[in-house]
Amino acid sequence: MVRKINYGKILLVIFLTVLIWVWADLALDEKLPVSSATISVARSTNPNLLVSFDDEYSVSISNIVLKGPVARITDTRQKLNDGSLVLEFFLDAEQEGMVNPGEYPLKVLNFLKQSRQVKELGLTVESCEPDKLSVNVVKLVKKSLTVECFDEDGIPLKAESIEPSKVDMFVPEDWDGETLVAEVRLTRGELEQARQSVIKKRPYIELVPGQIRKAVGTVEITAPPEEDRLIDTTMTKTTLGITFSLTLQGKYDVEIENLPVVIGGITIRATPEAKRAYEKMRYQVILEIYDEDAMSTEPLKRELIYNFPAEYVSKGEIELKNPDQPAEAKFKLIRLPSAVAPSKE
Repeated sequence: MVRKINYGKILLVIFLTVLIWVWADLALDEKLPVSSATISVARSTNPNLLVSFDDEYSVSISNIVLKGPVARITDTRQKLNDGSLVLEFFLDAEQEGMVNPGEYPLKVLNFLKQSRQVKELGLTVESCEPDKLSVNVVKLVKKSLTVECFDEDGIPLKAESIEPSKVDMFVPEDWDGETLVAEVRLTRGELEQARQSVIKKRPYIELVPGQIRKAVGTVEITAPPEEDRLIDTTMTKTTLGITFSLTLQGKYDVEIENLPVVIGGITIRATPEAKRAYEKMRYQVILEIYDEDAMSTEPLKRELIYNFPAEYVSKGEIELKNPDQPAEAKFKLIRLPSAVAPSKE
C-alpha cells in the first residue's frame, strides 16, 4: 500500500530547521572594537545656517564597539583592514531637528545606532566615546565681501583687476573688517593664464576649519606681468670645496694661484630666500680635480661649480648674474712627500 507523502509537514520541518540555524547564528553575536571614526557636518541645503562642533567641521570619536553576527563582523573587519571601509558619519542638522540658532546636545551612541552606514553593515553600535557632543547652529547673514587673490601657498597676489571686486555671501553676523574677504586661489598655471587673458574663478570663504562655501557666481581676474623677484647680490664670504677621487686623495695637495678671485665676490641674482639658503651651504663654490690632472706638466685651469641650492635652481630663483662667465680657478697639484709618484706609462 502506497503511503501518502505529507509535503506540508516536510516544508514545516525544513522551515523550522532553517529558523533554528538562523536563530543560532544570531545568538552568536561577536564584538568588534574600532579605535576611531569621524562625525562630520553634512552639506547644508540652508545657506542661512552654519552648523559646527565647537567651531570644528568634524570631530573624532573613539573606542567604538560594533556588535553583530559573526559573519557580518568578519566581513566588516576585513573591509576595515583593507581600507575599503571607512567609518565616517554625517550629521544632517535639519534631519535632527536643529533648525534654529542655538546649542544642541547630540547623543552620539543613539546617533550612530540610527546611521545608515551601520544599518547597511547589519551591525549595531554597543558603545563609543564621548557619549555626548555639542552642536552649534549659527544664523548667517548676507554681507558684501572683498575678493582677494592668493597663490597655492596662501601668499597674497596683486591682481591687475577683479570684476566684480565684491561678492555677496552668507557669513556669521559678527564678521566685519578684515574678515570680510572672499579668497580666490590661483595655481601657477592659472596665474600664468591670468597674465595673458581673463580667468574666471569662484571666490570662497572658510566658515570653520574644513568647511568651505563658494560664492554663487564667478569673478574675472587679470594679473600684471610677472615681477622680477631676483635681486643682484654680491657674495663677499664664500667657502671653496675641492673634490678628489680616491686615486688622488691623500697623495696631492692643491695650490690655488688666484685664490682671491676664486673665493672673492660672486655676483648672483636671487630671491632673498634663495640667497639665505645659498649662504647656509657648506661650500658655495667647488673645484673638481680629475685623475689626469696629476699627469699634466702645464698650468691647470678649470671653471668653478657654483653650489646653488637645487630647490631654488629648479624654481628659477637663483643664478649667476653673468652665466656665461663663471670664475676660473688656476691651480697646480703638489705631490705630498709621503706619496708615490704616479706611473707615466
